[in-house]
Amino acid sequence: MIPISDDNPVRITPFVTWLIILACCAVYAWEFQFGDRVDGVINRIAFHPAGAMTAQDVPIFNAVHLKAIVISMFLHGGLLHLGGNMLYLWIFGNNIEDAMGHVKYTLFYFFCGFAAAFTMAYMDPHSNVPMIGASGAISGALAAYVLLYPRARVTVIVPLGIIFYPFKISAVWVVGFWFVLQLAMAVLIDPTQPGTAWWAHVGGFAAGVILTPILKSRDIPLFGRVRRGPWA
Repeated sequence: MIPISDDNPVRITPFVTWLIILACCAVYAWEFQFGDRVDGVINRIAFHPAGAMTAQDVPIFNAVHLKAIVISMFLHGGLLHLGGNMLYLWIFGNNIEDAMGHVKYTLFYFFCGFAAAFTMAYMDPHSNVPMIGASGAISGALAAYVLLYPRARVTVIVPLGIIFYPFKISAVWVVGFWFVLQLAMAVLIDPTQPGTAWWAHVGGFAAGVILTPILKSRDIPLFGRVRRGPWA
């Protein structure tokens, strides 16, 4: 089930979301120029969980590690990795920017990215595999979306052989299915093995759940409901 659009208009121009997408694409173009040497470059500049943990497996929150996480949030391991992340950010990020405003949305995005990285570091504290990708921060945006717009209609496509069948479904089912899949994969797959950082997705989502009620605008109700008095 792949989301391709939603029926949830915005009131503002989501230029922060657009800038993040453009920056990720520009960084990927920069990565591409290194050819076969790109893995070595990424290994030098990206965030490594083991480097951010003490001998007692306690995370170290300092400027060096936070900088590495920010850099990692704009790096991607391939065109499909980049395209998938940017598609989700394009569909869901603009509404969260609308609901929080440009400044609070920017803080929200990066805080979710930090939470995702340190969740993965906690789950695999001795890993020297670089963590890259925007998916941890985008997971936070998905959490915010389902909290604020659970009934928004999202167009998804389901591949049936060589045919891609489109239909519309409520956001709560799209995001709910996505999160259950992330959590199941995180529990079932050994976090020390290279591959997708499933626990980072879970951590970013959890941060989104916590931060959304704090950072959303007052005129945007949780769960898409407007609270009314008994005589309204």
